Amino acid sequence: IIVAAAGVAHLITPDLVRPGAAVLDVGITRTAAGLVGDVHPDVMNVAAFVAPMPGGVGPMTRAMLLMNVVDTAERLAR
Repeated sequence: IIVAAAGVAHLITPDLVRPGAAVLDVGITRTAAGLVGDVHPDVMNVAAFVAPMPGGVGPMTRAMLLMNVVDTAERLAR
């Protein structure tokens, strides 16, 4: 399992990934081409699973944030 969260565009290249690995791209960098992640797109040819950037872990992060806000509000209401 590789979690890339360095904020360096395309830091993780296919030669760094074992076949069948799970790769989570959490990093984000703004380039002339737009927003890119820490994982090079060609990693998808090697890894068994890639959570891409954008749209990979972001929705889960927002869902967990909302869940934490609701839990806190419920605790404070007691």
